[in-house]
Amino acid sequence: MAALTAPVVGGTGKVELAAEIFGHETHRQLLYEAVRAEMLARRQGTSQTKTRGQVAGGASKPWRQKGTGRARQGTIRAPQWTGGGVVFGPHPRDYTGKINRKAHLKAIRIALSAHAADGTLAAIDGSALSEPRTKLAAELVSGWRSERPLVLVVAPGEDDLGRAFRNLERTHVVEVGHVEAADLVWARSLIVSKSALAIFEGGDAS
Repeated sequence: MAALTAPVVGGTGKVELAAEIFGHETHRQLLYEAVRAEMLARRQGTSQTKTRGQVAGGASKPWRQKGTGRARQGTIRAPQWTGGGVVFGPHPRDYTGKINRKAHLKAIRIALSAHAADGTLAAIDGSALSEPRTKLAAELVSGWRSERPLVLVVAPGEDDLGRAFRNLERTHVVEVGHVEAADLVWARSLIVSKSALAIFEGGDAS
């Protein structure tokens, strides 16, 4: 099997990628389950509507049962009345989906492997930028790929690198310890700092 490599944005040569992290075969079902669990976890689940027993008013019948020529009505809190209760409306709930930690970690590695196989993954030196300017970041990326969305993965302490990239159009900057499978699946271009690569390959990212 040929060695896995990735180009260096704003530099020369390539970096070698560890096969145990970037050499996984695609597993679409596992990726789907991981992304679904992540997206569900982002939902607040705080939507709330009032039922007919919670709205105000309606203590007595709006008119007598017979003799009016109108349909009988028992309360103005019924759902067919304006201001009445809501039928089958949303109520606070927990949307969190269950996925094992090891399965989630494998899904992230599968997504990373897909980028490595497709040539949409590049590395960057955290000190490649002389100052945290968006213009400099745009120049670095333009020499590699123009496809968006772009995701930049940085290591803790690489604040200047993150600030330089975060204002680029359709670009998401995420710290290596907070990378999600959804971020990697959404990305059409992926840049990982060399320090973040070392953390991925050291197995410390979760």
